Amino acid sequence: MDIHQFDAIRPFEPTELPEVFDRLLQNEQFLQVLAYLYPGVPKEAIGMKMHQCRTNLDFQKAFCYDFLKNLLAKASLGISSDFSRIDLKKRHTFVSNHRDIVLDSALLHFELIDAGSNTTTEIAIGDNLLKLPWVKDIVRLNKSFIVERSLPMRQMLMASKRLSDYMHFVIAEKNDNIWIAQREGRAKNSDDRTQEAILKMMTMGGEGNIAERLKALHIVPLAISYEFDPCDWLKAREMQLRRDVANWKKGPMDDVISMKTGIMGYKGHIHYQCAPCIDEWIDSLPADMSKNDFYAAVAKHIDHEIWRGYHLYPSNYVALDLLHGNNNMASHYTEADRMAFEKYLEGQLAKINDLPNTDTAFLRERMLEMYANPAINQMSVI
Repeated sequence: MDIHQFDAIRPFEPTELPEVFDRLLQNEQFLQVLAYLYPGVPKEAIGMKMHQCRTNLDFQKAFCYDFLKNLLAKASLGISSDFSRIDLKKRHTFVSNHRDIVLDSALLHFELIDAGSNTTTEIAIGDNLLKLPWVKDIVRLNKSFIVERSLPMRQMLMASKRLSDYMHFVIAEKNDNIWIAQREGRAKNSDDRTQEAILKMMTMGGEGNIAERLKALHIVPLAISYEFDPCDWLKAREMQLRRDVANWKKGPMDDVISMKTGIMGYKGHIHYQCAPCIDEWIDSLPADMSKNDFYAAVAKHIDHEIWRGYHLYPSNYVALDLLHGNNNMASHYTEADRMAFEKYLEGQLAKINDLPNTDTAFLRERMLEMYANPAINQMSVI
């Protein structure tokens, strides 16, 4: 396959990096971001460091890694991960639940580097997040490939086929990993379920029957657990707006606010848990399954692996009890945990102060669901 057939969606190639660095260093908004991240450091020094990066992975290690390390020190109680059930020398497509627009994949890279992997992943990112040209440059520099979303049906099919072809190309020919969320957009209520449409897209490329095409991507279900979701109040606010305002649509700045809140906000503990690659499990399926049954079974298997791997915190169990008005989960938390979570909840709800008629009971219930659902799902499979 010729890489140039993917020019519209692929990350930048190493030969393209110097030109991209120069373009970014002339962009006023990008320079403002640099001034915020590196106060007092001259842009020439940063430019020199950028130009020393020969590959996209060099850039991630030189800039993204340290940024994430500092961020975790400020905005979390630390991160842990478990890759013991896969071989990091092999290439995989990580399919994960989706909590944070930017950090889900970024922190996976951080953990892969710490685990001794010699690469990170190429990231599937929706074009709805790439309105600004310099942001598009940054994500393509950071090994992201673009998922085109708002297209007419016929173009959508062609775009999906190209996307699938590209994913197969990354695994087979570029010899790199992929990260993709299990669904389009974040699960606002943390009820993590894989969209079959994502799996169908994956099997538009590759060769052989659909099982062989999916196996060629070496899917690994990945559970991402944040003790606290900094965007929980924004998600609850959006749910009330969708309920109350006919045809409500997100504004151009909503995703930007979510990105910034998700990155900078407090997350508590974070854990990444890999399930085994699903290739062997696919081999165990009946050969005569219908396509519909096959996709449904794979989606369900990925869901169950993510639910099993989810790291539950006291906040999840407290939320479940508060939601149901009982103490059934009390063995999983202390009274201090309960009081701390209720105080946290009050603080987050207080941030929702711009709705014409703030429905506090509704908003509180939605936020409790966000924290309770991972526990409900895990208990359904264990």
